[in-house]
Amino acid sequence: MKILNIAEELNSLAYHGRGIIIGKSADGKKAVTAYFIMGRSENSRNRVFVAEGDAMRTKAYDESKMTDPHLIIYYPVRVLGNKTIVTNGDQTDTIYDLMDKQMTFEQALRTREFEDDKPNFTPRISGIIRLEKEGMNYAMSILKSAEGDDSSCERFTYAYSNPISGRAKFIHTYNGDGNPLPSYEGEPKTLELPDVDIDTLTDLIWTNLNQDNKVSLFVRYIDIASGETETRIVNKNV
Repeated sequence: MKILNIAEELNSLAYHGRGIIIGKSADGKKAVTAYFIMGRSENSRNRVFVAEGDAMRTKAYDESKMTDPHLIIYYPVRVLGNKTIVTNGDQTDTIYDLMDKQMTFEQALRTREFEDDKPNFTPRISGIIRLEKEGMNYAMSILKSAEGDDSSCERFTYAYSNPISGRAKFIHTYNGDGNPLPSYEGEPKTLELPDVDIDTLTDLIWTNLNQDNKVSLFVRYIDIASGETETRIVNKNV
């Protein structure tokens, strides 16, 4: 398995689309997650991340320029008890609501499929972190169209028990720019998580996202023993 450097991986593409990173800190004490959005259109770039309690939502930066909130405005992050949900769309609410009714992460996502943004059919990517007495575990999912066919949905879930310290998994929506946009392929990539504080990691990710296309970034450290959190949000529109 190839272990990738965060800076090099983020610089490998000009357009990742939206991306989720989840892992365990190098000292083994914290669950780490990051979510970023990128945009090509004015509508997609006209967004900011806004904290709302322990959740986080997207919001139009300039309401007068928002032409279509569909697939743009949603909660990327919600917390349900010992679980932190991170996704690239309104499936966050689906996961939250159905897990609150005792369904599993995977069962909840069986009720959803890729986005209806023809011809891209953007994959829905999702992650969940669970804090347990013995530590943490997490899972990631991607729902994508089969070869661009909107009548066929492929569903992949990857579960990580007792993850290795100093490692994270990274999944994103696109394999670069194009028309239509090429969907992500393969299992989540493995990244090295450097032994740094949250501000340093936030700066590392933000600095290495494409300057023209990056829009917003969310990073959270969760203390595995206490559940206490540290959160950082960076918006290009300020």
